[in-house]
Amino acid sequence: MSNQVKTYALMAAIVALFVVIGGLLGGKNGMLIALLFAGAMNFFAYWYSADMVLKMYQAQEVGPHNAPDLYQMIVELSVRANLPMPKVYVINEEQPNAFATGRNPEHAAVAFTTGLMRVLSYSELRGVAAHELSHINHRDILISTISATVAGAISAVANMAMWFGVRDENGNRNWVASLLIGILAPIAAAVIQMAISRSREYLADQGAAELTQEPLALASALRKIENIARGVILNTAEEHPATAQMMIINPLSGEGRDNLFSTHPSTSNRINRLEDMARRNGQLN
Repeated sequence: MSNQVKTYALMAAIVALFVVIGGLLGGKNGMLIALLFAGAMNFFAYWYSADMVLKMYQAQEVGPHNAPDLYQMIVELSVRANLPMPKVYVINEEQPNAFATGRNPEHAAVAFTTGLMRVLSYSELRGVAAHELSHINHRDILISTISATVAGAISAVANMAMWFGVRDENGNRNWVASLLIGILAPIAAAVIQMAISRSREYLADQGAAELTQEPLALASALRKIENIARGVILNTAEEHPATAQMMIINPLSGEGRDNLFSTHPSTSNRINRLEDMARRNGQLN
């Protein structure tokens, strides 16, 4: 199953879970209230997330005069990807990492830490930049917002179940069912949400390899980033852990793991997939 198809299947699954849980608790009215509640919470974050995150990391916008090599790299990749030119930012942090943000390709930004720019070669940095542009091209900020909205609605419905109870066909409250829904529904939603995040990382890796035609450069960059990031914590990510999922590698752990609650895939699995692409392209024996 391709990562794109997997994302669609997971999105369908989380919506289906919401429909089932909402229907058990409050029918159509209960589902609508929960969805509106979660949507209102996430709308502001979606619309203003770029400015908020960049301010959190004290990112400095750069251009052709103060970061000519980096800026020209983004220009070239944006043209190749047929994307509007995003704003380019640099973050004064030792841990090598990068992220993309913005509500759509017309209002996008890419940010790179000074640690990343120092330790990677030009081709490796280009691979990372292509990965972030792939996130923009695939509208992953929108997808993550939708999944967060539905997951938030499920949690809201589950909390309602804990407080008000689920009624059986006779109108009696079933507190055992209410407790199970209150505990298990948010966990199930989180598992699906994290699976969506991991599938988008794989898809961005693939998009970067296709854009640069150098899958081994990105593989090498991921290997370097993980090895170094294990010993250097990104200070701002500690203060705002919710932003960790945006990074190319989770800055809180310095690695990705393919487990149910990880936002990032295993780095070794990502590297293996990129090396498989290189073999198919005749770039690796």
